[in-house]
Amino acid sequence: MAYLFILPAVLGTFIFIIIPTILSFGLSFFDWNLLNSAKFVGLENYKTIFSEPLFFKILINTLVFALSTTVFAVIIPLILANVLNNKFKGSDFFKTAYFLPFITPMIVISIVWEWIMSEGIIANLLPCKPLYSEVWAMPVIIMVSVWKFIGYNTILFLSGFSTMNQEVLESARTDGANRLQTLFYVTIPMLAPTVFFVIIITAINSFQVFDLIYMMTQGGPADSTNVLVYSIYQNAFEYFNVGKASAIAYVLFIIVFVLTIFQWKVRKNFIWQEGGGRGK
Repeated sequence: MAYLFILPAVLGTFIFIIIPTILSFGLSFFDWNLLNSAKFVGLENYKTIFSEPLFFKILINTLVFALSTTVFAVIIPLILANVLNNKFKGSDFFKTAYFLPFITPMIVISIVWEWIMSEGIIANLLPCKPLYSEVWAMPVIIMVSVWKFIGYNTILFLSGFSTMNQEVLESARTDGANRLQTLFYVTIPMLAPTVFFVIIITAINSFQVFDLIYMMTQGGPADSTNVLVYSIYQNAFEYFNVGKASAIAYVLFIIVFVLTIFQWKVRKNFIWQEGGGRGK
């Protein structure tokens, strides 16, 4: 009976995830425009993307976006969670307010921020419209992405705070540690598993950004905000080069896979429950 209950989920995983993943890997070795028959070209798609200067620009854009979003979307929520954890009057209101952007669809957020930065008050106050500037378009996209992540990550950190051993915190205060010392030497080390989880989730989501770019900039101006996932969409459904799009997708997969393995390997240096910090 248990197998019968999990059958729909297993079938969905195979049909919509595993099978398309295998087929897309195979397509990366073919030249196919969705209309004519696929032609086997071997590693030609991979050679093509690594010989294009535009690909490396898009790759750098993706790394800058993912790194910036991850850093700010971890530090800011950690600070907010530390403040909200003190249970002051109105803290529940702020928790709800911070979480609302996360449950709002990204399409809606993109449309609103695109209007604010193009036609709204902010756009009229600035000397140039940020989304039409090669210098400011990417910072705006990063800001909107961080703004959306703040609420979710704050809730995750608050959950981490709720599971901490309060006796350790009380002992630190009794020994004379001030708030900053308690935060950096006691709270954050004890919160390390949650921090590690938030970093991985935020980084993976940042590498997969698409709808924000699609709705706000379409990769412009001059590909200054073009990222790998949007490039996959362009090659597959605008240029009808499915093989090249599949190759880019697997380059992205390798990047995210290597990043996740690296983070998993270094976690013991930072998570004291798994050996990090022992004897210090």
